[in-house]
Amino acid sequence: MNSHVITLACRPVGLPTADNFQLQSQALPALQPGQVLVKNLWMSVDPYMRGRMIDRKSYIAPFQLGEPLEGGAIGEVIESRHPDFTVGSHVSSMLGWRSHFISRGDDLTRLPDTPLPLQSFLGIMGMPGMTAWVGLNRIAALKAGDTVFVSAASGAVGSAACQIAKLAGCTVIGSTGSAGKVDQLKQLGVDEVINYKQVDSLSDAIATAAPQGIDVYFENVGGDHLEAVLNHMNDHGRIAVCGMIAHYNDTEAQPGPANLANLIIKKLKMEGFIVFDHWEHYGEFAAQMGQWLAEGKIQSQETVYHGLEQAADAFIGLFEGKNSGKMLVKLGE
Repeated sequence: MNSHVITLACRPVGLPTADNFQLQSQALPALQPGQVLVKNLWMSVDPYMRGRMIDRKSYIAPFQLGEPLEGGAIGEVIESRHPDFTVGSHVSSMLGWRSHFISRGDDLTRLPDTPLPLQSFLGIMGMPGMTAWVGLNRIAALKAGDTVFVSAASGAVGSAACQIAKLAGCTVIGSTGSAGKVDQLKQLGVDEVINYKQVDSLSDAIATAAPQGIDVYFENVGGDHLEAVLNHMNDHGRIAVCGMIAHYNDTEAQPGPANLANLIIKKLKMEGFIVFDHWEHYGEFAAQMGQWLAEGKIQSQETVYHGLEQAADAFIGLFEGKNSGKMLVKLGE
């Protein structure tokens, strides 16, 4: 059995290109007792992976040159010598960017028997949905009546955050970068949507969209967005810092916001978080999100590329605004 894998050929400088990735074939050994052979069906590409392409210490180890990349994946057990995994079982893992792999089972999670699409466990029922839920409820202490601003609101995390905040009884303002995505967010019930590429002043646009000020900022972008929002936070506002995608491809340090004194003046709370530090609460999240989905109260949006050979293009597309909702790669049936 050969597995097709994508490796990191060289470390990106600035925006990644196709030359940073290489598709290879690797032979897999015969299955041993206690092992399973998994065929990946779906894989995820996520902005945080860009940080792992830099050779530096972070909250997760960097990718190694010449080695298969990693990321969330959903697969099917197609051969088993493990008592806990039968052939046909569907499992999630962090062994994406490859067509097949062998596991002893300790890095696999069996998916529940549910009518939900398998790929939802990479999106709204997986890390992106959980990130939105954690950021709003555990970091920002969301409450009914809050005015919430979400940057990168049309992405996998952002669109989930917008919908969760609406269900909590909040007024929601989002930012995105195209007219089509503005329409999509309006269809999700977002109260006001700013196309940041079409305004002369993001700060002025926020003032118009939220004259009552902002109580909660779900931060996905950083840069100009953070500076603009700080001007309009209400006293005792809360900022949950999920990501800063505006800086992921910087080749040199960028100046920070010039108005950080607002943190003091307005008595703001600003806290960064990593969703994996809160994974013990996944059961609570999954029960709530599963109920919302079953009741049709939340919509899951996906952008799908087809074939492992398209994975690099899908990943690069995250930084070019080519996704609405979760960016996925479908590997096989």
